[in-house]
Formats: sequence, structure tokens, C-alpha cells
Amino acid sequence: MAKRRANGEGNIRKRKDGRWEGRYTAGYDPETGKRITKNVLGKTQAEVKEKLKGALEDNERIDAAKSRDLTVGQWAALWFENYAKPSIRESTAEHYRNFVENHIVPDIGKIKLRKLTTLDIQKFYNRTRESGRILRYEGMEASGLSNKTIRSLHAMLRQCLDQAVMERLIPYNPAANCKLPPKEKKEMQIIPPEKLGDYLRAAEERGVLPMFYLELTTGLRRGELLALLWTDLNVKEKCLTVSKSVARGKGELRVTEPKTKNSVRTVYIDNEAIRLLVEDRKNHPFSPYLFPSPVTGGMYGPDCVGRIHKKLLKRAGIEEHVRFHDLRRTFATMALQNGVDIKTVSGMLGHYSAEFTLDVYTNVTKEMQKDAAKKISGFMAEVM
Repeated sequence: MAKRRANGEGNIRKRKDGRWEGRYTAGYDPETGKRITKNVLGKTQAEVKEKLKGALEDNERIDAAKSRDLTVGQWAALWFENYAKPSIRESTAEHYRNFVENHIVPDIGKIKLRKLTTLDIQKFYNRTRESGRILRYEGMEASGLSNKTIRSLHAMLRQCLDQAVMERLIPYNPAANCKLPPKEKKEMQIIPPEKLGDYLRAAEERGVLPMFYLELTTGLRRGELLALLWTDLNVKEKCLTVSKSVARGKGELRVTEPKTKNSVRTVYIDNEAIRLLVEDRKNHPFSPYLFPSPVTGGMYGPDCVGRIHKKLLKRAGIEEHVRFHDLRRTFATMALQNGVDIKTVSGMLGHYSAEFTLDVYTNVTKEMQKDAAKKISGFMAEVM
């Protein structure tokens, strides 16, 4: 006989042997994170329904008893290892590990999970904002974490406590009503347009022009740029396939999937980029990498390219504090100011939405709107 489910009761079914069975989740194994499923049996649907109700009530009492001895630190460590770590990028996992081991455990880790309050968490955030930076070397000045870091810490802790609610270890999430510091709007830094020529000439003198020209005309993330293979370049179609990223973790380079699903994309490049890349290929015809390190023959390390960038800035006489990531912003700013629509720029950058791009480049688009208003005003003055 085929399985039949009782109407409106997705966890009750009739078995092949004629008996009714009710299945329920009794919790999760703290070591493996796997769901623990139990069942009750009866001759009739009504009998099983009553047994299932009693089993769930008993299970809630058991969960409440278990939670009495579980501390915030213990639960955060269990959650990280079994729920978060297996499903996030390695670089994100390192951030989470830092939050758990260096902030949550030392500060609120000894509080019993069931006694944790919104006020406990709010005070924790306030302390962290004032003096939460880890002193990693002697003489390092004590200071607080940035608003952005605290907001990231909160996002992680809220996920952690949401899982505790799902497992009935706590009745509600005390992090849900915390007041967070505002998002910081930092002044965007780019290479001044009048100094781009000097920067590229410095790159040519150092023998890295193809890499830095490509960066300034595509806005790739550093890890995406360095992970490119020669096979990712389609000379005929004049485009690149961006499908991976490289980062340094635990002392070694590791290639992973890009930051988000939107980061996997095709980026079209101009004729000059094609010419530079094809010409540069003659210097390393057998390397699989588009930009192999002249030292190791393998991929460049992100930090190494960052140091080269600093030398190019100095050589070009650029005094502004421009990070390598700001080359990406330089590209986006130039593209927007030269009339490329926001949706196209967003796609090239691998952002998850044009709205996100607009939020990041608010200052740029505001200036564009001002220019548009001036042009409209000039047009209207001519026709009146």
C-alpha cells in the first residue's frame, strides 16, 4: 500500500503495515549538526496525533533542561563549526572564527544561553565599539571596532541565535532588537583622472602594464584578476570569463568560487587590452595563468600585487591614499561619468543589483544628476 499522509498533518502518515506513524524533530546532534528524528506509532490516526502532541511537549521540556547549562560561548562555537563553517567561504569563516574566539567568548561567552538578554548584547556592542580592537603586538594603541565591523558581528550573532531559537534552546532571539551604529559613508578615493596616464606609464616601466590596464578597464576584484587563466580569455569575442577568485588563507594561496553568484560573469574588454594580453603572452607561452608571477611562475599573491600598486603610486607621484581596491572604484567612476548606464556597470562589477551599485556610488551619480540639471536648464533657456 502506498504511503498516505493525514490531511493537514505533514508529519503523520500511514505505514505499509497498517499502523500510523508520527515523526518529529527532537533536536540536532551538537557534534555533527545533523537533525535528530524520532517517531511515535499507533493503531489509529487520532491515537498517533495525541501521542505526537505529548512527545513534542516532552521534547520542549527536555530542550529547556539542556539549555540551562549551555553557555553563549559553547553554543557559538557549536553553531560555527556545524552550521556556519560548512556553508560559507573560507575567508568569511575566518572572520566568523575571529568574532567567536576573540569577541563573543571573552566578553559574553560565560553567560548562560537561556539568560542572555538584549541588554547584554547591546552593552557588548557598546564596549566593542569603544575598545574592542585586538592588541596583536606590543605598543599597539587600543581602540574600538568600526561601525561596519560591529554590524557584521551583529549579523553573525543574530544568525547564531536564530538557530538556537529553531532548536528551542531559547524562546526568542535577544539580538533582534539591538540598536546598531549607523552605516559609515566614507569618502570614496580614486586615482585622479589627470594622473591615470602617469600611473599606467609607471606600470609599463615595471613590466606590469597588461595587468593594471585590465584592472582599470574592467574593475575586477583583485582575487578575480589574479585567478584568471589564459583559457578564460576569448580573443575572438574580446571577453573574459570570471569564474573564480584567489585569496591567501593560512599561509597559502587558495582558489575558490567568486564572492557571489553574480560574480560569475562574462566581461567584455577593449582592443588595447586584447593587444597587451596577447603581446604579454609571448613572455610566458606555457603558463596556464594570464598573469604568472615572475618569481614563482604560479599565481601572484594578492599582497604582492598590492605592494606593486603602492610602488606605482609613488613612481607616478600620486600622493592620495589609493588602495588596490580603489582601482575598481576608479573604473566604475570613470564608466559612470562617461555615460555607461548603472545596470551595465553593476553587471561588469559583479554586484548583486544595480541598486547596490547606486548606493555605493551615490556621490558620483549625484554629480551626474547635477550636470544633467545644468544641461536641461541650458536647453530650456535656449527655447524660451
